[in-house]
Amino acid sequence: MQIPLNELVFDVDVAGPEDGESVLLLHGFPHNRQSWTDIAPVLHRAGLRTIAPDQRGYSPGARPEPTEAYALPELAGDALGILDALGIASAHVAGHDWGAVVGWYMAARTPERVRSLTASAFPHLDAYQHALRVDPEQRDNSGYIEVLSAENAADSFLADGAAGLDGWFRQAGEGVLSEEQIRRYVRTHTAPGTLRAALQWYRAGTLRDDNGPLGPVTVPTTHIWSEHDPSVSVFAAEHTADHVTGEYRFVRLQGVSHWQPQQVPETIAAEILRRAGRGGGLV
Repeated sequence: MQIPLNELVFDVDVAGPEDGESVLLLHGFPHNRQSWTDIAPVLHRAGLRTIAPDQRGYSPGARPEPTEAYALPELAGDALGILDALGIASAHVAGHDWGAVVGWYMAARTPERVRSLTASAFPHLDAYQHALRVDPEQRDNSGYIEVLSAENAADSFLADGAAGLDGWFRQAGEGVLSEEQIRRYVRTHTAPGTLRAALQWYRAGTLRDDNGPLGPVTVPTTHIWSEHDPSVSVFAAEHTADHVTGEYRFVRLQGVSHWQPQQVPETIAAEILRRAGRGGGLV
């Protein structure tokens, strides 16, 4: 379905039992709402209703030009606006990569709207930015942000039949993403305007270490981190606990890459269900 918010229009998948508790599923880069294809049906079978939008820049009708339009308050405002449009006062929130960043912001700044948070891959922003200042591993791991923030990044990725974009997915390692998944995401991001808009999230500077603190998260929270994730150091992941005052669970995955929803969807689904009070390990 399409949901209009002010001058923007978002493509949103809403599915599952109409009377079920709501779970807002927020994708990362360079994916879209199809990130949750293997997870949403598991949640539906457990009685949960899912809302999975293509976020700002990914929905063709939600691509404002100014870089400042992709600041974190705007991105979180989209998520809250989608809930408002559906008449949902509060929801469980699950996010991967950038979707986790939006989830952390929502949980810290609008806790009354977030029943629980399951954040995959990316840590609490305050833990991440502290790690940028004191942890050499995290500084090294964050080198990709400069590449993605470059003005010509989209052109570079799309040159030679999108060879750079295809390689971005394949660098995770053999067998992490299926050929069908790689083709799906490459096809999505080679559509006119998609990749350039998606990269605005990086150009907006949200992940810089000179931003002010986000503040503590009080809602029940699970952070899922992969040991083979090249973008987040163990220091940042482990110190996320310092910034959550609500009930907290840290899940450390061995032998798993950054692409958690695609590689281990059953694990991510089980953690969302656990956090939503539907029992751990139900898949």
